[in-house]
Amino acid sequence: MSLPIVIADDSLLARKVLTKALPPDWDVDVSYASSGREALGLYREGRASVMFLDLTMPDMTGYQVLEALQHEDLNTFVIVVSADVQPMAQSRVRSLGAAAFLAKPVTPEALLHTLKEYGLYA
Repeated sequence: MSLPIVIADDSLLARKVLTKALPPDWDVDVSYASSGREALGLYREGRASVMFLDLTMPDMTGYQVLEALQHEDLNTFVIVVSADVQPMAQSRVRSLGAAAFLAKPVTPEALLHTLKEYGLYA
């Protein structure tokens, strides 16, 4: 059975780049969100065992999504993908429950390393 994942980013280009970086043989069912609110909706539909989350989005930021997940005790594996690589941003997302942080643009190598590190890909 495919692993349901969500790629949440308001940039179509960023969503495409991340999709192309996924391991080609990783058995996943990908859903896309262009806002934080949409990402939460997909999670609530059971479509986000893993969520790739941008921090800067309209309507609801990645930080707000993480806060909602934490506040509502929702359980998904969140990998933040952001161009904001400041140590403060990385520390903040980890304190809000994100498991990992990847800098944009994501490379297939960096993504594969993270997926293997957390047991999401063998």
